Amino acid sequence: MPTASYNPNHKDVLDALLLPIPGVRAGKMFGYPAWFVGRKLFACVYEDGVGIRVPEELSQELLSSPDVTPFRPMGKPRMGNWVQINHGEPLRGRCLLFFY
Repeated sequence: MPTASYNPNHKDVLDALLLPIPGVRAGKMFGYPAWFVGRKLFACVYEDGVGIRVPEELSQELLSSPDVTPFRPMGKPRMGNWVQINHGEPLRGRCLLFFY
């Protein structure tokens, strides 16, 4: 099985931002770093981006940005209500996450 490829800087920034929030825990999704509330996955790093779960209306709006693509981990069909935000380096201090 191939090794998971992701930007470790994205993981570091998201760990610092998310893990202090009560109820958020780190874990894995398909071998990639991910963050959960309870058993519910809401974000993960994947290749050069970050996959996040957002309301469907917002996902359609975000997909109009050149840095946002449908989230299709490992070539699978798009995960509903998920988008992938792609940046070469994390935007420290300017993270935007949506919880629902």
